[in-house]
Amino acid sequence: MPGLIRGVARTAVVAGTATAVSNRVSRRQQGRWAAQQSEPEAPPQPAPAAAPPPPDMSSKIDQLQQLGELKAQGVLTETEFEEQKRRILNS
Repeated sequence: MPGLIRGVARTAVVAGTATAVSNRVSRRQQGRWAAQQSEPEAPPQPAPAAAPPPPDMSSKIDQLQQLGELKAQGVLTETEFEEQKRRILNS
């Protein structure tokens, strides 16, 4: 039974993360479309060579907080917690 609860908890974390990311992407895209519609057409300027943007740490922090709560509730073992934390930080 604990294995089933652990599996359900993992699925909930993954589903919640996927939903949050999907919502964020949708909002960002809607904002871009709204900005494009409201701005007059301007000639394109050459893009400066820039480094890729830094990863969004706020979403990673949210995910780590969720993992910490699951570990505190006893849903995740220390090993599972460390594995999931490593995946989040390396993504």
